[in-house]
Amino acid sequence: MPKHALRNVMSTSFALVGALALSFTDGTAHASAPLDYVALGDSYSAGSGVLPVDPTNLLCLRSTVNYPHVITARTGARLKDVTCGAAQTKDFTEPQYPGVAPQTNALGTDTDLVTLTIGGNDNGTFINAMTACGTAGALSGGKGSPCKDEYGTSFTDQIDANTYPALKSALRTVRAKAPNARVAVLGYPWIMPAEADPSCFVKLPVAAGDVPYVRGIQARLNAAVERASEETGATYVDFSRVSEGHDACRPGGTRWVEPLLFGNSLVPVHPNALGQQRMAEHTMGVLGLN
Repeated sequence: MPKHALRNVMSTSFALVGALALSFTDGTAHASAPLDYVALGDSYSAGSGVLPVDPTNLLCLRSTVNYPHVITARTGARLKDVTCGAAQTKDFTEPQYPGVAPQTNALGTDTDLVTLTIGGNDNGTFINAMTACGTAGALSGGKGSPCKDEYGTSFTDQIDANTYPALKSALRTVRAKAPNARVAVLGYPWIMPAEADPSCFVKLPVAAGDVPYVRGIQARLNAAVERASEETGATYVDFSRVSEGHDACRPGGTRWVEPLLFGNSLVPVHPNALGQQRMAEHTMGVLGLN
């Protein structure tokens, strides 16, 4: 081969190697860039009741070991945590408290990942159902279904009529504010067991016949969350199977959610530290972040 031809071949080869090396370097740098992660949502996202509490905003009772922080520690993401206890869907677009900005203000076109739980506080679903059914159960001595007899379909009717459309609107706002993000909407892990457990009555004073009734209210809420997620292009993270057997009636070390009475959390009927960890792990599994 003539020398000038050999020089041309070698020059071309070096150029290709250089281009491939540059491409590989750029791709590696891009792949290793941390996710811009924004955590939204209510007390189940905030980890309310789990110590230590984030001192920067005591009103929101946000834990520094909530599931967004667990995900961040495992993935190396850059986290903006604006979760807040007692948040409703309206607090995505309105200030929840003076000095607490609407949660979706934290989103932007550079946001890569959004996680949230929301909907349980709309219409006072969780607190009203637990208060009403706990009171009715205590007064009945745990017998019958006094809560179902009095309230019937009122809780689930409100979920269908009010919570579901509010969820859909809130998730559309999230999508508009963070058009490039992957949005994961977590369902609520089970609070009640599938069947009444007489030994649990002292911790969760819900009458035996009302245990499936209360669980059914939560199932309806989760179904509304799932439907709104699917209709707005979000990923629904289902806890109905993985949280089975980890309800508030289980012993410490097994339960993910604390009971109404005699629990180990500052905030009853909320996930404990183990629950927050398991919520994070299951979410990472669904999203392929493990």
